[in-house]
Amino acid sequence: MTFNEGARMDSGRVRTGGGGRGGKMALGGGAGGLILVVLVLLFGGDPSSLLGSGVPDASETSPADSALEECEIGGAAANANVDCRVLYTVGSLDSVWEQQLAEQTGVAYLQPDVEIFTSATATGCGNATSDIGPFYCPADRTAYFDTSFFDELESRFGASGGPLAQEYVVAHEVGHHLQNQLGDLSRAQADPRGPESGAVRTELQADCYAGVWAHHADKLPDPATGEPFLMPLSDTDIRDALSAASAVGDDRIQQAATGRVNPEAWTHGSSEQRQAWFLAGYRTGRVDACDTYAAGDLDSPPAVR
Repeated sequence: MTFNEGARMDSGRVRTGGGGRGGKMALGGGAGGLILVVLVLLFGGDPSSLLGSGVPDASETSPADSALEECEIGGAAANANVDCRVLYTVGSLDSVWEQQLAEQTGVAYLQPDVEIFTSATATGCGNATSDIGPFYCPADRTAYFDTSFFDELESRFGASGGPLAQEYVVAHEVGHHLQNQLGDLSRAQADPRGPESGAVRTELQADCYAGVWAHHADKLPDPATGEPFLMPLSDTDIRDALSAASAVGDDRIQQAATGRVNPEAWTHGSSEQRQAWFLAGYRTGRVDACDTYAAGDLDSPPAVR
């Protein structure tokens, strides 16, 4: 069990929708499309290069609605239901970053919008299908999740099925929202691939921000209840998060997809790098431990040497 049963969330914090055709996708769907997208996009950044451009046609997706009312019974719902787990993780992220971002950087945290969708949805970056995986769209400041991805993360990519593996995914996407606020997200587009690229540094920083959240999430009380959203994290919980970070390393995905590793095509970093930067954030709880852009050695963050 991860969430305190006394935790409470307003179901309206996360919207639900989707189910449409996603007609402006630049890439086709299916397993091949998923592998290709994972190589260049999975877990973040600006998906506008892969999604349909321009203002999305709302007629191609189902109207958004709120279908998470059952989650309001408390943290027990988040421990049992994956959609509720996303909702409560977002609540925990809001609680942590509303305090820590202001204290550590002087920037006031602006809550991102969050949508759980099924099959396809319209976004400010274009229309998207589930094949893209979780992503953050800076144009509408929204993180998007089709929670069926968590099954793919476990069955296709070999990650743990533990709750913190899933929560890490949510925290990573909100990490991109922090980068958008702090003016760093565009660095990924300016330098889009390679082992030392801006894209890799951007993704590793989002992993580190996910670790910063985990450091505080089981300690910082929610003002509404007086207790943290998360129960104390165990070594098993952290291993679950690290297994997710490892599963989506560029080297591991390339090896599985093509039988070889080509660092010059990396966009997210290696499995070991993704784990190391998550740990840098988790061990310190500090935003300044996540300065991947200044790091001379991405394999060895100062906080984990």
